[in-house]
Amino acid sequence: MSSSLNENFSTVVRLLLESKRITPAQVQHAERVRSKLTSYQPLLKVFRDLKFISDQDVKDVLRSATSTIRIGDLLVELGHISPEDLESAILLQRESDTKEKLGQVLVRHNFIEEQAFIEVLSIQMGYPFIEPALNNIDRARCEKFSKTLMATHAFIPIKTDDGTVRVAFADPLDSEALETARRFLGQNIVPAIAQSSAILKTLDLLADKKSGRNIAVDTNTVVGTVNSIILGAIKNSASDIHIEPMEDRLQVRFREDGVLNHFKDYPKEIIPALTSRIKILCKADITEKRRHQGGRILFDYDEGQLDLRVSFFVTIHGEKIVLRLLNRKQELFDLQSIGLSPRMLTRFLEDAVYQPSGVVLVTGPTGSGKTSTIYSCIHALKGPNVSIVTAEEPVEYVIEGVSQCSIDPKIDLTFEETLRHIVRQDPDVIVIGEIRDTYSAEVAVQAALTGHKVLSTFHTEDSIGGLIRLLNMDIAPFLVSSTVVSVLAQRLLRRICPYCAVDIKPTPIQLQRLRCSQADLMGANFKKGRGCKMCKQTGYKGRMGVFELLVLDERVRTAILEQRTSFEIRQLSINHSGLITLLEDGLVKAGSGLTTIDEILRCLPIFSPPRTFTELRRLSGE
Repeated sequence: MSSSLNENFSTVVRLLLESKRITPAQVQHAERVRSKLTSYQPLLKVFRDLKFISDQDVKDVLRSATSTIRIGDLLVELGHISPEDLESAILLQRESDTKEKLGQVLVRHNFIEEQAFIEVLSIQMGYPFIEPALNNIDRARCEKFSKTLMATHAFIPIKTDDGTVRVAFADPLDSEALETARRFLGQNIVPAIAQSSAILKTLDLLADKKSGRNIAVDTNTVVGTVNSIILGAIKNSASDIHIEPMEDRLQVRFREDGVLNHFKDYPKEIIPALTSRIKILCKADITEKRRHQGGRILFDYDEGQLDLRVSFFVTIHGEKIVLRLLNRKQELFDLQSIGLSPRMLTRFLEDAVYQPSGVVLVTGPTGSGKTSTIYSCIHALKGPNVSIVTAEEPVEYVIEGVSQCSIDPKIDLTFEETLRHIVRQDPDVIVIGEIRDTYSAEVAVQAALTGHKVLSTFHTEDSIGGLIRLLNMDIAPFLVSSTVVSVLAQRLLRRICPYCAVDIKPTPIQLQRLRCSQADLMGANFKKGRGCKMCKQTGYKGRMGVFELLVLDERVRTAILEQRTSFEIRQLSINHSGLITLLEDGLVKAGSGLTTIDEILRCLPIFSPPRTFTELRRLSGE
């Protein structure tokens, strides 16, 4: 690429080209993608969306640059603010009598959210960005300071595993704050950067924990037993707790990485008291033992607060109790990190997320990660100029700047009532936790018809099934074809443990069930975990997403209007619309050594034989 052409690019893009972190071909591809977007996006942001570069690449080229790029210019290049926003903020800064920094002006006047600004500041300054919480602060070092001192200078010590003394500052360049921390912790502290509001909130929570009493954990009392079960689930990163009365005992199992594992057995005599204790915690009726019930527990423990949804199910041996752990976590995944293949990610961003209106559906069974994906989309869309309103049951992720409503039928705050009012709130984006009936489906398509973007989840087996189920809800075919812009089906598969992975070859039975031959899988590198102490001898550690993206182009819309069968729509999408099925995406990931063939056969539907591994890698852009 000629030097004269380079001059047309921003400073960071030129640095990336000079350091060979991106190629001229990638620049041309990104420019083609940008030209198709409905709203202007800076080239650097398109690079990040396409996964051509990471934040670390930007940090590295900025560190190696001979001159510092101003924070305002960097915010524009990354697409967080427009050039016009920057000009307005600089003008406000000049006219102000308080001598505020540019970042303070941008945040105070809603040009950018504080968290987004801090993340970019960390890139510019080279300090790691940290979100302080009760589970990652160093409580022993916090004891060396008064709460007032840490709050005044806006810093808090962070826990580390490498022996370093890390401290998160709201402003790492504040010499007074740095000197105060060094006076108590030594000269060799490692500064990090964090939101001022997050530091102050964590300090308040820490003070509350100090003044509170310790939580009882034992097996001698019912209270201690319930606490130990919940804390055990937290320690094992479980998503659900199953408390099951048997004929001779009480069995407790945890769902970890999507699979139920045995935790402990208790004597059957404890069943009535333990059931009553959990009912008291979630305000259910302790006298009712013949009907199914539900409730909610807010469980306080040392590292924060856990939100649990409780279900009581009457069985012949007593009431089975299932508790779902929601954790009300603040951290969200970026769309770039949820596991979409490069080409699928590009298409999802272009044809779904960045479209100004229409219905975007995420489908899959319970526990397939649909909610996380929906909130990753919200994370990509939210900003000071965007109004996002949600109706959820329950709110699982609390996001600053988003109007979230948690459905509560006990007080007649139903989906129907909430959806009736949600369109009167002048939203740009409407999030419906789940399309569960004809009414919610009608609200979604009608809102899309009036120019809103609608995000929702749906319980169907694959992407085509989402369309068919809408039609079966008596939504007119022309409404489905004109409002739905894409359907993303997904599953969560267990990830191979990296500590004990070994190479394997597919067995003849596995090939038969996959409906393919050894030649079809040429070039694939399949692995399996042998089992070790790091993965509790399971061979798996963590989970990953597998996806199927259906984009409704003209061919698919016509097929819906003609009420073709799901088989015909699927074949049409595979042959002409670039659809990669769940099975095929799973095969690409298994062939890359990320998951196993056993997981694919356990979790993914097989409607037709997959294409060759080489072809699938080409189609997915891996």
